[in-house]
Amino acid sequence: MPRFTLHINGKKHRIIADADTPLLWILRDELGYTGTKFGCGRGFCGACTIHLDGEAIRSCMTAVEYVEDRRITTIEGLSENNSHSVQKAWLAEEVPQCGYCQSGQIMAAAALLKRNPNPDDATINSAMRMNLCRCGTYDRIRKAIHRAAEDQG
Repeated sequence: MPRFTLHINGKKHRIIADADTPLLWILRDELGYTGTKFGCGRGFCGACTIHLDGEAIRSCMTAVEYVEDRRITTIEGLSENNSHSVQKAWLAEEVPQCGYCQSGQIMAAAALLKRNPNPDDATINSAMRMNLCRCGTYDRIRKAIHRAAEDQG
């Protein structure tokens, strides 16, 4: 079986896995990064969103062979103590309801703000449209992204 070197949240991990194993299962089952959630397994819901070299991707649709020697950030690595502007805004705006989708939402929002530090509503809606929230907290998500943009600027 192939061996891979993964750089996750600033740490190097060596793993043995089939090349086509979804990164989500390596993160959760092999390495214990359980903040990244399984939702649909088809890249539609966004619960498994992480950063690959700073860009938001779906870990359920990304084979481990694709990410070797690239920089991976999970929700656990976004900040050491929930001090990232998006995480603080999420708490201040009381975004989570059930919470299941929130790590994916936060990771997508952080990637958006890295690309565009002052997005308008249309930009936020476009960037977040593929991150689904069964509880429907979209208005609070949008407010939190605006708040995070203000806090980091």
